[in-house]
Amino acid sequence: MRFESFIASRIIRSKPYKNTISAPIIKISILSITIGFLMMIISISSGVGLQKTIQNKISSFFGHISVSNFQNNSSQSSLTPILINQEFYTNNKIEEINHIQSVAYKSGVITTKSTFEGVVFKGINEDFNWTVFSEYIIEGQMPSINNKITNEVIISDYLSIRLNLKLGEKFKTSFLKMDSSIPNERNFKVVGIFNSGLIEFDQIYFLGDIKHIQKMNKWNSNQIGNFEIFIKNFNDISKTSDKLYAITPSNLDVINISDKFSDIFNWIALFDMNILLIIVIMILVGGINMITALLVTILEKTQLIGILRVLGSNINSIRYIFLSNGLYLISIGLLFGNIIGLGLIFFQKFTGFIKLNPETYYVTEVPVDINLVTIIILNFGILFFCLLMLIIPSYIIGRISPTQSLKIN
Repeated sequence: MRFESFIASRIIRSKPYKNTISAPIIKISILSITIGFLMMIISISSGVGLQKTIQNKISSFFGHISVSNFQNNSSQSSLTPILINQEFYTNNKIEEINHIQSVAYKSGVITTKSTFEGVVFKGINEDFNWTVFSEYIIEGQMPSINNKITNEVIISDYLSIRLNLKLGEKFKTSFLKMDSSIPNERNFKVVGIFNSGLIEFDQIYFLGDIKHIQKMNKWNSNQIGNFEIFIKNFNDISKTSDKLYAITPSNLDVINISDKFSDIFNWIALFDMNILLIIVIMILVGGINMITALLVTILEKTQLIGILRVLGSNINSIRYIFLSNGLYLISIGLLFGNIIGLGLIFFQKFTGFIKLNPETYYVTEVPVDINLVTIIILNFGILFFCLLMLIIPSYIIGRISPTQSLKIN
């Protein structure tokens, strides 16, 4: 063991040191590191978790990228059809793409005996990605979409309550025609109920067979409204959009969900700035408290510093002793912070005890994201920056005179 490490360990373990005037200050410094780490890990976990959850929910409804006629991307109804046999659909060569589905939309009004509700009917095909959407189904099953037209639909829990519709019940929907003539009417049967938590989508969308829209719009079976494309990694969304745009015909528009729902994605992008601000503030608070603890410890140990100087220790060796002491205190704070922080995050993950208003946050409970790499980087980052802040005040040791520190009053 190095001489400096030996002296530092004796200081840390000594009982008189734990009962000195600096003891409360040291405990407060450790507590500040613990609380600071708690704030950082919870803000990162909940912020990233909320971002990913909202991204996944919106992409479950609309895919990551939409390809359609220019008119269809700016309307809740598919106005102009496109052919399904597009090159990127029949012979996909873009490796970032995971799945492509063909859909169409049409606005309408659901009417029951007691009320009515404006809605958007999402027509889905046999290629619909139920694997992604099925996690939101709370009752019933998925509609049977095959070669024959079916009246089975799945509606949101919100619409089910508003319209007092239950599984197995039928309802009538009227769809306006472009020429303002008598509306098309369709009778649907509820076979499933979903709840995505995205209230502004749950309020208006229900899903059923695309053949109804094709028939009402007088389209052929190979004509659809939109392609919804799912990619493997959300971070590749812009790159994949550019690749798709380069290979699609000029009459088709390519838009990703970040641009289509820019208000939502601009809002969740603010989480990154909030998280960064919390990290900076907590590191500053923890660092300042550690500086205070180090200065008080140095002032208490001036006699020891004088003895070590007289015995031939150089300034750097003595600075190393006190920085090692600071490293120990920071490590203790991080240890408690990791135990408490990860405990709270796992408790939230498995119980969901902290609830949120879905009308504001699009989720019913605080989602958390646990990333081991992020936690490791955060620990080493706090350790590095706090030690960096301790280096400058440690130079005060060189200003302590051995003769003055050893003088007996």
